[in-house]
Amino acid sequence: MKSLKAGRIISNTVIYIILIIMSILWVLPIIWLVLQSFSADGLASRSRLIPNNFTFDNYINLITGSSSSDAVVHALDGKFPIWLLNTLIVSVLVCVISTVFVLGTAYALSRFRFKGRTLLMKMNLVIGMFPGFLSMIIMYWVMKEIFHLQGSYWSLVIIYSAGAGGGYYISKGFFDTISKSIDEAAMIDGATKSQIFWQIILPLAKPIVVYTILTSFMGPWGEYVTSSYIVGLQNIDNWTVAIGLYKMMSDYQYSITYYTQFAAGGVCVAIPITALFLGLQKYYVSGVTGGAVKG
Repeated sequence: MKSLKAGRIISNTVIYIILIIMSILWVLPIIWLVLQSFSADGLASRSRLIPNNFTFDNYINLITGSSSSDAVVHALDGKFPIWLLNTLIVSVLVCVISTVFVLGTAYALSRFRFKGRTLLMKMNLVIGMFPGFLSMIIMYWVMKEIFHLQGSYWSLVIIYSAGAGGGYYISKGFFDTISKSIDEAAMIDGATKSQIFWQIILPLAKPIVVYTILTSFMGPWGEYVTSSYIVGLQNIDNWTVAIGLYKMMSDYQYSITYYTQFAAGGVCVAIPITALFLGLQKYYVSGVTGGAVKG
C-alpha cells in the first residue's frame, strides 16, 4: 500500500510539473505581448520581457494615428479603427449567416431522411479533407468577374459564409441527442417543421447554438490568408485587422515605427474574443461534448 501510495504521489508530482511548465509556456507570450504594448522603448524593447519604460501612448497613437516618426511611414497611421470596424462588420455578418446555415443543415441531416443524404454527407467529408486555400484562385476570379467585389471586404462575407453549412458535424451530433418524439408531439399539436425548429429545438439546443455563434465569429476575426489575397494589400481602407497588423511588422521600416502599436493592436483584438469565450465558456464546452455523443 505504501509503495502504491508513493508511486501515485510521484506520478501526480510529475504530471503537475509538466502542466505547470506547459502553462508557463502558454502564458508567457501573452504576458510578453501585453508588456510590449505598454513599452516606451519602441523596437529596442523586443528582446526584453519587461520594458525599461512604460506608457499608454501606444494605444493612443494606435487609435488616433498620432506619431512622432518619419512621415514616410505614415501610411498606416490612424487606420486601426477602420480595420477594426471592417473586421467587426465581416465577423458579425458571417456569424449570423453561418449560424443559420450550420444549424439549418445540421437539423435537416439529423431529422430528415431523403435520397442522397448519405452520399451528400460522405462527399462533404471528402471535400473537407482538402484545405480551403486550394480554391483561392477561383474564389478571387468569382469575386472579381462575377460579383465585382475584388478588393472589398464584402467579398469576405460571401466567401466565409458560402461553405459554412459544411461544418455541420458537431451540431448534427447534438441534434441527434434530442429525442425525435419532441418533434412528433409538436407535429400532432399542429406545429410546422419551421416552428418546431425555431421555437422548440433551438431553445433546447442552446449550448450548440452558442458554440456555433462563437466559432462562426472567431473564424473571420483573426483570419489572414484569405482576406489578404481577396482584399489585397493595396486597399488599405478595406483591410481587416489581421492584414493591418501583419503589414505593421512585415516591413522593417514599418516595424521601427509600429512595433509597440502592433503589440497594442494585438491586445485590442484579443480582448473581445477572450471576453466572449470566458463569458460563454460553459455553453461552448457543453456544445462540444454534447455534439460528440452521436455522429
